[in-house]
Amino acid sequence: MPEPPDLRALVERLAPALGHRVLQRFDVLACSTLTTASPPPADVRGHALGTVGRRGDEYLVLDVGCAYRVVLHLGQRGRLDLELPARATRPRGALVRLGAGSDAAKLVRERGRERGAGCWVLGPGDAGPLSHLDPEPGSPEGTRRVLAETTARPRHSLPRDQRPVAGLGRGYADDILHRAARSPVAPLRSLGRVDRLALVQALDATLEEALARARARPAGAVGVAPDDRFVVHDRTGQPRPRCAEPPRRVASEHHGLVCCPPCQTGGPELADRRLSRLLR
Repeated sequence: MPEPPDLRALVERLAPALGHRVLQRFDVLACSTLTTASPPPADVRGHALGTVGRRGDEYLVLDVGCAYRVVLHLGQRGRLDLELPARATRPRGALVRLGAGSDAAKLVRERGRERGAGCWVLGPGDAGPLSHLDPEPGSPEGTRRVLAETTARPRHSLPRDQRPVAGLGRGYADDILHRAARSPVAPLRSLGRVDRLALVQALDATLEEALARARARPAGAVGVAPDDRFVVHDRTGQPRPRCAEPPRRVASEHHGLVCCPPCQTGGPELADRRLSRLLR
């Protein structure tokens, strides 16, 4: 699935191509992709596109005319391709085709058999799937919520939870806590003011570096999980620059996480919950 830096880089590429032009084509190519019935897709054709933006790690948001918004969710395996020239056929895995003021088109397509991408056409006052999202990471309100979190949940859950901040997944949770040199399983309420500030600084720095990497990739790589996306996550067995020790993957209650014991726990290994159940 794309992450906030990937979507931000995608928005920066889309804005010059689509922003403030007339939306001449908006074709929904798979019936299951459109999750709204009213207004229909035909209502947004012929209107000028406004801003091109995003929310969280999931949604691309296109302002259309004065009243509409088109929201796209790329799902787990979605991507955005450039068609030059624009075609009339439906390529394999194609979901939505957008075109504005040229012979080129943007094609949303999904690889594999799993279908998680979606499209919404929202009328005035309708927030659709955006209504449940909270502040963006790095925003003043997002920072305030991170500093104020005092529950007994493990620290690894904070970057992944959509309630304090929107749109951070397990991969960046691993990288943020590794950069902050904090244990992923200690409870949030054990964090003092210094620890919380370190977590916020690590979050900001991790996302800024990830954005720089996303901007450097070819446009066609957007929506694909690149090998350089993360520093620690998905890199078990590879020595890290800080301590030359490879991070280790362990199973938590409902998911896996990656941790470097020398850097984050002072040396002790984290217990693997799934293995512990088998040994009972």
